[in-house]
Amino acid sequence: MSSMVEGITAKVGLATCGLAAGAQQVADAFSKEGVHVWKVGCLGLCHLEPLVEIQKEGYPPVLYSKVDPSKVSLIAKASAAGLIAEGAYAIHGARGNWKGADIIPRLEELPVWKLQTRRVMSNCGVIDPQSIDEYLAVGGYSGFKRALTISPEQVIQEVTRSGLRGRGGAGFPTGKKWALCRNSPNTPRYAICNADEGDPGAFMNRVLLEGDPHRVLEGLMISAYAIGSNQAYVFVRAEKKLAAQRIAQAAEAAKDKGFLGTEIMGTPYSLQVNVALSAGSFVCGEETALIAAIEGKRGMPRARPPFPAQAGLWGKPTNINNVETLGHVATILANGADWFAQVGSEKSKGTKSFCLSGRVALTGAYEIPLGTPARVLVEELGGGAAEGRKIKAVQTGGPSGGCLKAEELDLPLDYETLQQAGSTMGSGGVVVFDETACAVDIAKYFLGFTKSESCGKCVPCREGTYRLHEMLDNFSKGKGKEEDLEKMVYLGQLMREASLCGMGQGASNPVLSLTSKFREEFLQHAREKKCPTGVCPMR
Repeated sequence: MSSMVEGITAKVGLATCGLAAGAQQVADAFSKEGVHVWKVGCLGLCHLEPLVEIQKEGYPPVLYSKVDPSKVSLIAKASAAGLIAEGAYAIHGARGNWKGADIIPRLEELPVWKLQTRRVMSNCGVIDPQSIDEYLAVGGYSGFKRALTISPEQVIQEVTRSGLRGRGGAGFPTGKKWALCRNSPNTPRYAICNADEGDPGAFMNRVLLEGDPHRVLEGLMISAYAIGSNQAYVFVRAEKKLAAQRIAQAAEAAKDKGFLGTEIMGTPYSLQVNVALSAGSFVCGEETALIAAIEGKRGMPRARPPFPAQAGLWGKPTNINNVETLGHVATILANGADWFAQVGSEKSKGTKSFCLSGRVALTGAYEIPLGTPARVLVEELGGGAAEGRKIKAVQTGGPSGGCLKAEELDLPLDYETLQQAGSTMGSGGVVVFDETACAVDIAKYFLGFTKSESCGKCVPCREGTYRLHEMLDNFSKGKGKEEDLEKMVYLGQLMREASLCGMGQGASNPVLSLTSKFREEFLQHAREKKCPTGVCPMR
């Protein structure tokens, strides 16, 4: 290392969002300058990528945003001299030894940071996701170690007492789900991590898997111990290669450390973890379709009951939790149920990570207490609509969710409130639409997604998504009729009641929500043959 940069480290975010913005080239440039590069995951501040935190011996760290290779030499030279690099977008100044830091706000002073309560994402962008030693250094696997000192039933009681609900969308109490599987008399039992994230606008699971895979793995290991399973799977969407790679590396590292295998840490408990890749079908996020895919079959749902807790993988009791749920499990066992329940609402305990995308100023992944008003997420954390425009609608819950109008953003983000407002929590994807968006076009977009992703097994979903999309397409071309509105509502309700799985049951939600809240806009398309925003071709 050259004397110019001695004692300086560049912490570079090399998750998918950073890599897409050119972070690898930035890391290579720092290496050429003789600066030690520390590879970490994503902080969740996607709108600021590539992000680089400069660490210098005897100095507090400084965070630079939107770094490109042309700025690397400037940052390295300035850092060597104890200066903040001018014109390099420093957003985290330290009031310590750095010259020029007094004009730069601290990261914790910015709304995008101070409004968050980072628990499950606390290590993302902080530690090297490929280093189990760094995870151990921040308390990693302490939850699993604690679990092995108490009975499986006590583990389930702790998770139940915490109030943790599934973060994959349904919000089912996690402890109750584990107990159902644990109490099933059939054996062997299986534990699965559902990492088949495929909602448009949802990337919180990818951020966690790429930035802190050991936390997810630890939660899966705790769940397996609790239900009495010796075989666990992580089911990862094949397109998310980096996430799959990092969780597989984590499993190998845990095995080398003695956290996986036989007679773990001198106890009678044994556990093996395998990573299975999804073929990329959205419906494979549904539990029974996921199970079929792991078994080597076409990923299609089946009728329930029996539920997976009674008859799942290869007909045996199976517990399935999503990535974020398992991340919280690790923290609950490490810190206790009371600690977890300190934040959140009465019926929705803890924190939830949300992904903001669409026409929002500050895209990213943000972790906030459940019950926080949607306006805090969208306007204070997300900076409101991009380019100074006004917010028109916010879609929550992905393609199976519904929308909130701008005047509904004071509603708290919790399971019951969103459901009462005609939407859902989903996995946490939040897509913002501004005043230039058209309600008909929004509905058509989400129906187009679910139509193409339908497995075709049941008639209500296979035919319903096609016909709904057909009617929406007619509206967008000026061919829609006023009476078609009632037909869409009738068909959407029928799909909700008769479809085989959650995808079909929720596919019509955007249509039902948008036709209710923006009815006049649909009528304008039908009566006046006019799109008020000019988005629809109307021909």
